[in-house]
Amino acid sequence: MKPEQWLAQYDEKLQAAAKSAQKTEKALLEVGGAASSPDGEITVRVSANGATTGLVLRPGVRDLEPEHLARVIMETTRQAQRDAAAKVVDTMRELVGEGPALEVVKSHLPEGFRGDGADAPLDLEKHRDTRSDEEYFENPPEVVN
Repeated sequence: MKPEQWLAQYDEKLQAAAKSAQKTEKALLEVGGAASSPDGEITVRVSANGATTGLVLRPGVRDLEPEHLARVIMETTRQAQRDAAAKVVDTMRELVGEGPALEVVKSHLPEGFRGDGADAPLDLEKHRDTRSDEEYFENPPEVVN
């Protein structure tokens, strides 16, 4: 093979790889995840890498203790991250198929977010404060540092 032919073939391979990388980047920019708490009072949206991009708190969260509210927000965020991870895995599966490349993608997802969606939902009702505002302020929760 002449050097010019080899160089031309190599250039074609590089261009194909660059095109594939651009397609992958575009696909992943469109991926995100979302989750809502079981009662629908909290909604979290995340990007493909799991970074929070949106948080909606509805009026019912006022009934939750601050510590519990924080736990529910964190759990809902984890659920949104799992949703995003599942979409990343599906997107990459379409682009690269099953195999070592997909396993590399899965290995770089946050701990526990391999897109399997097998996690149990959080039970909010056992932590909801059902006292009236007067009762709450007469006997507020103990704050522990």
